[in-house]
Amino acid sequence: MKARYQFRFYPTDQQQQLLAQLFGCVRVVWNDALAICKQSVSVAFASTRKAKLPSNNDLQKLVITQAKKTDERLWLSDVSNIPLQQSVADLGIAYKNFFDSLKGKRKGKKVGSPKFKKKAQRQSARFRIGGFSIKGDEVYLAKIGNVKPIWSRQLPSAPSSVTVIKDCANRYFLSFIVEIEPVGTDAKNQSIGIDLGLKTFAVMSNGEKAISPDYSKKDRKIRKLQRKLARQQKGSKRRERTRIKIAKQHNQIADTRKDFLHKLSTKVVSQNQAIILEDLNVSGMVKNRRLARVISLQGWREFRVLCEAKSEKLGRDFRVINRWEPTSQTCSCCGYRWGKIDLSVRSVLCLNCNTTHDRDENASRNIEMVGMGHRHDLKRTGSDCQTTS
Repeated sequence: MKARYQFRFYPTDQQQQLLAQLFGCVRVVWNDALAICKQSVSVAFASTRKAKLPSNNDLQKLVITQAKKTDERLWLSDVSNIPLQQSVADLGIAYKNFFDSLKGKRKGKKVGSPKFKKKAQRQSARFRIGGFSIKGDEVYLAKIGNVKPIWSRQLPSAPSSVTVIKDCANRYFLSFIVEIEPVGTDAKNQSIGIDLGLKTFAVMSNGEKAISPDYSKKDRKIRKLQRKLARQQKGSKRRERTRIKIAKQHNQIADTRKDFLHKLSTKVVSQNQAIILEDLNVSGMVKNRRLARVISLQGWREFRVLCEAKSEKLGRDFRVINRWEPTSQTCSCCGYRWGKIDLSVRSVLCLNCNTTHDRDENASRNIEMVGMGHRHDLKRTGSDCQTTS
């Protein structure tokens, strides 16, 4: 299986200029190729009702080989040809994912059509084998020179490609794609069910709770800076400085969340053989304007992706149960179903078995039982008493 290893590096002033030139060339090649594809799709759809894209070789000849011979694109020769070719190949993959999503061949959320790249957004350029090499502690990039990343860990194998990334806050990263072998290890526990929430990020069936970091202070600062940005003149230096401040605040939130989710997912996956989560309708939840911002900051989907990837790496069993399972409406001890209760109710007394449940702990135990196939009979009513909160 493939994995991504990312390291930060600090280029010199000269390398920053060369990288800016490289990012600009990659962006121009992508936009030129995308414009040709959009024109071809519109012409083909108007005549035959079938979209037909030019091949990657034809696009490379048009936007790279022939473009270098013109005065308008003569500067494309100043950078390495490998990232330019890779940009055209990535556009072909993006269109393939878009068409597969339209036809229903691709699972998950619908994929939109490729969009034009902008200068103010995240910039990247990918080098294949032949365009980079690792020499000791340094990485050589074609027509850029040697850069020295901060090696926080060793690469498990020789990388097949490296992507140079510049984020919105002007930070530089090297992202390596390597091949790793799944490692099967013994787990301490057989299974665990996890109920995700807002105030408490995760409540587990073994009684443990994980409190998410507090993002409210940084979030308020972002909103204040965004109001300031809206009042400033477009294209001014002060507006650019404010934009970078906003990007840095976003990066601090993202880094804090990523660190928390990585540590939690590693702990959960390493200690349990089967990990069961609930399929949450996050896209539907964020339509609630009161909770949309808080839900988006939690990173539920990112936690699920991390657990799934680390389960595959360590040979664990990762399961997701149906979102319509009444996990918060059923007693985890006797299986008595009391129905829907308001979100403000945090503890429930089951009058069928006289057990007091914490709402989230009860849901996590039900998630584990449903995921392992040990679900209660939900039709059981027990006594005629009505459960009260």
